[in-house]
Amino acid sequence: MATVILVRHGRTTANATGVLAGRTVGVSLDEIGRDQAALTGDRLAAVPLVAVVSSPLERCQQTAQQILDRQPGKPFTPVDADLTECDYGQWQGRKLTDLATEDLWPLVQSQPSAVVFPEGESMAAMQSRAVAAIRRHDAAFEAEHGPEAVWVAVSHGDIIKSILADALGMHLDLFQRINVGPASVSIVRYGPGRPSVHATNTDAGDLSWLSKGIQSGDAPVGGGAGHKAQ
Repeated sequence: MATVILVRHGRTTANATGVLAGRTVGVSLDEIGRDQAALTGDRLAAVPLVAVVSSPLERCQQTAQQILDRQPGKPFTPVDADLTECDYGQWQGRKLTDLATEDLWPLVQSQPSAVVFPEGESMAAMQSRAVAAIRRHDAAFEAEHGPEAVWVAVSHGDIIKSILADALGMHLDLFQRINVGPASVSIVRYGPGRPSVHATNTDAGDLSWLSKGIQSGDAPVGGGAGHKAQ
């Protein structure tokens, strides 16, 4: 299959003030977030991308544009609502410090598969739609561009954590063990037998090795020789 690079949006004004933005319209990258997104764009500039798929929310589209601005070609640029932020319902727009006092908070931390946000979405439904979207795009890009195709999905922290949990074979109840920082890069390849995770939550380092794609096959016993930077 193709290789997907999962990119979280850069830091926002809401992140900086400890507010759960959710699907609030008009939440933009702050100055630090713009710098983070530009750095991610620089890291990906050496990787010819076939597509940059984005959540419809402004902060993701701003991050996606920083990546596109540094691409020598013209990747396909669809927006996919299935990659949008979780619908946090009545939690949206509230301070995280206040939410931490809610009865639901411990369940979000320890058993997210059982969580349904008040007047919002369940975390299980969030994971289901996001994973289905990633796998659907991945199969389509491989069919069009071949198994060495590399593409980017720009989305949100909980969305990317849930996708990584699925790729790692983890139950959703363990996904809070995964960290996904602003503008971070994680890399997954959906092979014929199982997904393989090649990076999580990276915010620095050379990615030019991805320009040659990732070979599918059995996992090397002992870890193998690794990739070579271009």
